[in-house]
Amino acid sequence: MPMESLSLALDLISKHPDECDFEGPKTEELVSQAEHALGLKFPPTYRAFLKKLGCGDVAGEEFYGIVDENFEESGIPDAVWFTLEERKRGGLAASLVIIAALGDGELLALDTAPAAQGGEGSVILLPEGYSRPGAALEVIAEDFGEFFFRTVRDALGDE
Repeated sequence: MPMESLSLALDLISKHPDECDFEGPKTEELVSQAEHALGLKFPPTYRAFLKKLGCGDVAGEEFYGIVDENFEESGIPDAVWFTLEERKRGGLAASLVIIAALGDGELLALDTAPAAQGGEGSVILLPEGYSRPGAALEVIAEDFGEFFFRTVRDALGDE
């Protein structure tokens, strides 16, 4: 259950405020502007994350999202800006949104294609050089809620 996983992650975050640093809530209008800038619709759990936290990190694990409305002249951890930059480089599917970097050239992307019908999308590992034809794409989590909860739990060492 994606929203349950997101709620569990939010509960963990509320219990460890000293290890968490988030940009803060974003308005529905700003989330819609971000979707428009990317030409897609965010899955429900990622939308809820953006509206509640925006973007930020937990114990060094960074989650890209929305910083402000300036999507063209921004930087990390702005998912909209980074996704647009990766699209310019070529090879990034139009339905993918970059939500994290692993620091070794690998990126994590959220597949937003199912969101067009109100569904969730998988979190996918994009290996370094993902734009080359035939590059393998590994599913890391079935949805953003699952990914967010597992990452937050592991980062905080909370069983």
